[in-house]
Amino acid sequence: MRNRYNLLHIMRAFAAASYALPLFWLPGCGIPSFLVTPVENTKALKEEVVLDGKGLFPRKIVIVEVEGLLLNARSGAFLRPTENSVSLFTQQMHKAENDPAVHAVVLRVNSPGGTVSASDAMYDIVMRFRNNSHKPVVASAQDVAASGAYYVSCAADKLVVQPTSVLGSIGVIFHTVDISGTLAKIGARTEAIKSGPLKDMGSPLKPLSDPERAVMQAMVNEYYARFKNIVKTSRRLDDATLADVTDGRVFTGQQAVSLGLADNTGQLIDAIQLAKDLADSPDAEVVLYKRPHGFGGSIYASDPSSPPQSNVVLLNLEPSRAFLPSGFYYLWEPGLGISRP
Repeated sequence: MRNRYNLLHIMRAFAAASYALPLFWLPGCGIPSFLVTPVENTKALKEEVVLDGKGLFPRKIVIVEVEGLLLNARSGAFLRPTENSVSLFTQQMHKAENDPAVHAVVLRVNSPGGTVSASDAMYDIVMRFRNNSHKPVVASAQDVAASGAYYVSCAADKLVVQPTSVLGSIGVIFHTVDISGTLAKIGARTEAIKSGPLKDMGSPLKPLSDPERAVMQAMVNEYYARFKNIVKTSRRLDDATLADVTDGRVFTGQQAVSLGLADNTGQLIDAIQLAKDLADSPDAEVVLYKRPHGFGGSIYASDPSSPPQSNVVLLNLEPSRAFLPSGFYYLWEPGLGISRP
């Protein structure tokens, strides 16, 4: 029924366009031609083979991306929203878990991190995948695997980094802005009618009070302790080394290996080979999961509709990190200062 509905719309569009044909029959103008390309109307993830395997029905190694800002929300440029990264990650890992032909997963990591909750959710998804499927997971750091992205990488069995990768930034950050001084200079004042003294805690319209700062710092400390414990457990670090590597700084891939934050250096192809070795699947093919059209459906998805399209003008307005949703972040911000405890 849906395919018939789409075909009807295509036919109507073609009929409407035909009324404009006489406009092109002027001297010097050729008769236009039309190319109608059917689009598969499905929200299901489809496999795309990126490295061939051997045999009639080879086993599979799946590459799952951990890229961009990790948010439990849709983001992206104006008129070009991207899919909720937690939603897509959840669906990809579930598909890999439930496919008996899949024998290992490679996380292709290239991200400065994201919110505390999104990073923790993705970490938990990987841990559940490993516990339920007993399939190995190898994380492969590309340019950046910092803060929340490193947090997620700690859930993998092995972490392979390029010598020039940037890792670390282990810590938590919560930004506050105080514009009350600016308002006072223009003769403006604000007043909050609130149910409790801390209800407007962190508001940019007033300075942060000592009680408010204490509450926020306690939350930062809690999230920081959680991050440190995950690093200590997954990387098996002693207390002295842990203290040295969790002050918010970043490291090169080579330094990370020397400090025990990663297992070895190598490119993505080396991480794939390691996954094959761990899964005892030397002849496996390597696949990606892609959505052919539209967004859709897991418990984290916020909007099943397709993003609006415009064939008139493309406005590529990427949001500034200064306008990120309020909250606590495992995030490396080289332009605004490294995240720190």
